[in-house]
Amino acid sequence: MNRKTWLGIVAAVVTLVVVVGALLSVRSHVSVATDALVLIIPVVIGVSVGGFSAGAVAVVLGFVAYDFYFIPPYGTLSVGAGQNWLALVVYVIVVLIVARVVAFQLTAREQAHEREVAIRRLFEVTQQMISALPLDDLLHLVVTTVRETFETTWVALLLPEGDRLTIAAEAGTLSEDERSLITTLDQPHTLILSSNASVSRVALTADGRPVGHIVVAGADLNAYERELFGTFANQAALAIERSQLREQALRTEVLEAADQWRNALMGAVSHDLRTPLASMKLAVSTLRDSSSVLTTKDRDDLLATIEDQSDDLARLVANLLDMARLEAGGLSLRRGPHAVSEFLDDAVRSAGGSLKNHVIRREIDSGLPLVDVDEVLITRVLVNLLSNAAQHSPEGTTITVGAQLDGELVRVSVSDEGSGVPPDDRARIFKMLDRRAGSGRAGLGLAISTSFVAAHSQTLSVDDAPSGGARFSFTLPVSATEEFDE
Repeated sequence: MNRKTWLGIVAAVVTLVVVVGALLSVRSHVSVATDALVLIIPVVIGVSVGGFSAGAVAVVLGFVAYDFYFIPPYGTLSVGAGQNWLALVVYVIVVLIVARVVAFQLTAREQAHEREVAIRRLFEVTQQMISALPLDDLLHLVVTTVRETFETTWVALLLPEGDRLTIAAEAGTLSEDERSLITTLDQPHTLILSSNASVSRVALTADGRPVGHIVVAGADLNAYERELFGTFANQAALAIERSQLREQALRTEVLEAADQWRNALMGAVSHDLRTPLASMKLAVSTLRDSSSVLTTKDRDDLLATIEDQSDDLARLVANLLDMARLEAGGLSLRRGPHAVSEFLDDAVRSAGGSLKNHVIRREIDSGLPLVDVDEVLITRVLVNLLSNAAQHSPEGTTITVGAQLDGELVRVSVSDEGSGVPPDDRARIFKMLDRRAGSGRAGLGLAISTSFVAAHSQTLSVDDAPSGGARFSFTLPVSATEEFDE
């Protein structure tokens, strides 16, 4: 007998002692039938606490107490008159029926409660499965739910991989023999629960399509639990198939995005390479043409053109390499405290060839705090913005480089005196090779600069400059040090 049965017997005995003591004090004033009715109480309590087995023991004890204390002659097990035998028989029949009915009601109530808990648990899990869970998390949720709900030794979920089934998720500990056994199961085709020794399996299908298997060990499932298991397996199959399709769609989107990025990059590179290569080709051809009459100044200008265009190509290649590593997650920022004036000066020097026909003006506030940036990347951003400003503003005009404190950030800007950027084009020009903008400013340089600034968790934007041209600006985080730019 289990602990619950023993508790029921103890409860019945205690109640019987109390009831007999109470009845003995009024035995001469009540009938034998009344005593029998009251003695039903210990049986009901025994059944309620310990089940029918405890109730049966309570019936025996109640029978002995009834005969010994309330059937004349008292104090003996002798029955005496025939009507006393009838009272005892009726008592036993009545209390056995009561015990059986009470036990049945309690069992039914417990089963209903267990089913309610199981259904509620499976419903909650089904709601979670409907959500956009990653496939690995979904599979883990399925196996842990099956193990907890049906109290199995272990659960394994198998999915097809090529022409065989492999364990995709498990709950509990499987031996090597069990792993070998369950991975040799036939490919699932229908939703049927079958048994193999102490191992049960259910095939997972979605609209007739095989998805996988759930295999459980140590599960003693009744008819209702088998039906519930099958229903949950059907829901799990639909959720798994939906998650697999979602992951396939995501991979397709990633591949399409990568393909679009690659095509855009190739288009942008071809555009930005075409002009410097054409200039260099023309300069070299002119220098090699023996029929050309060139002065010393002409030769110096052509050589300067080749040098400037070579610098532009070198910057383009460096930008492309860094951007490719940034997109692939292989570029780590080397951040540190830097003075804004230092990388502004470096950027002006690096872009010197493209700025030779423009006037550079600096508007940098004094006492700016140091900024926490990767100096190389931010310098390249400024070089790209300076080259862009020089390309889209008339020769002889002024390009203004500014830096001011903007709240807890430092805002750096590059302004020109060109035609500006129409408001409708200001979002598109930062995209890779989006040349629908009428200003023609869109290109690889702005796309690369946007990525480098975004790597610092900041944004690059454009608005109207006070001079009427375009002003490109971005913010930089202030360094945690308390040093300031001198």
